[in-house]
Amino acid sequence: MAQSEERLKDIEICMQYGEDPESYNGAVIPPTFGNTLFVYPTFEELGKAVSKEQDHFVYTRGTNPTVHIAERKLAELERGEACKCFASGMAAISAALQNSLQSGDHVLCISNVYFSAMDLLTYMEKFNVSHSVIYSTDIAAIEQALLPSTKVIYFECPTDHNFRLIDLKALASLAKSRGIRTIIDNTWATPLFQKPLTHGIDIVVHSTSKYLGGHSDLVGGAVISSKQIISKIFTDEFILFGGIMPPQEASQLLRSLRTLPIRMKTHEANAFEVAKFLESHAAVQAVHYPGLPTHPDFELGQRQLTGYSGLLSFSLKDATYETVKKVINKTKVFQIGVSWGSFESLIMSPNYGNNAEQLKKEHTSQGLIRISIGQGDVEELIQDLKQALE
Repeated sequence: MAQSEERLKDIEICMQYGEDPESYNGAVIPPTFGNTLFVYPTFEELGKAVSKEQDHFVYTRGTNPTVHIAERKLAELERGEACKCFASGMAAISAALQNSLQSGDHVLCISNVYFSAMDLLTYMEKFNVSHSVIYSTDIAAIEQALLPSTKVIYFECPTDHNFRLIDLKALASLAKSRGIRTIIDNTWATPLFQKPLTHGIDIVVHSTSKYLGGHSDLVGGAVISSKQIISKIFTDEFILFGGIMPPQEASQLLRSLRTLPIRMKTHEANAFEVAKFLESHAAVQAVHYPGLPTHPDFELGQRQLTGYSGLLSFSLKDATYETVKKVINKTKVFQIGVSWGSFESLIMSPNYGNNAEQLKKEHTSQGLIRISIGQGDVEELIQDLKQALE
């Protein structure tokens, strides 16, 4: 687990880093700069600002003081040099991929990733960008799956649905030896529990709609990397495509970051109890949660993660759509819906009754149910699952 001083530093970043109350008349919360443009005393000064827009406030489609504070916090939490916030997680993923690829390039995806990211890669085939998926998380197998044209390795850690872990240091070393850029979606772990850039990964993306937002009331995304990469993304994929995070969302994100360390402790504690209950239940085939000692990547997690979030899945022994549907519909405390990472507890399945072949292709059990453990009473959550399973 994390050293206390490391967590203390992260707490300080979430609470105060990047803020300057004296500049805002002592306001304990930075104001929301909702203006679209910024004026200058002379035309010459405006011209200088426009020529270096990344470093000056000119127009909110480029930079904005409220958004800038959120970006500084996220970059510092990830131990990165710079960050750009976007209108959604998909906008962030799109920017990171498009910045990293040219016509003729190949992307290797490791195991299960967010379906919209896969849809984006399929869309990019029209620009002669190809992709493939290797469902093994073994580094030797990943190396075998690389092509001469592979320029990006894209992945989530833990992986989507099945929650397998990937050795970040070994993967980064392999990629760098081949001149390949690595992009990780770090939304599950948050910067509190996993810092991929410190292991050599090139780019981190986040959906700030999940744990970073934490209240199911904002949509946003972020890309964190080196100053060089973020500068290029700013000029091309950010300014040109216009997928900006509005100042109001940035203000809400700042609000949420203040409670992130406390909220993640609760998600983690609740998820452990729920995972242990599920593991002992006769109707459950397997529980997919890296925090359990029985998880196949538990030892790797102990080295690589400093905590575990509240998103997990389990597979039913009766792996049929009818049984999955009955279990989900019988829950009373868990709410049925997409997304995750907020105060409420959610339940769903990738099995919609008409996609068995797709699930088989993705190495996902038809009996898999995903749950997001929220901030509620854990005994109430366990009892709800118990009555649904029985």
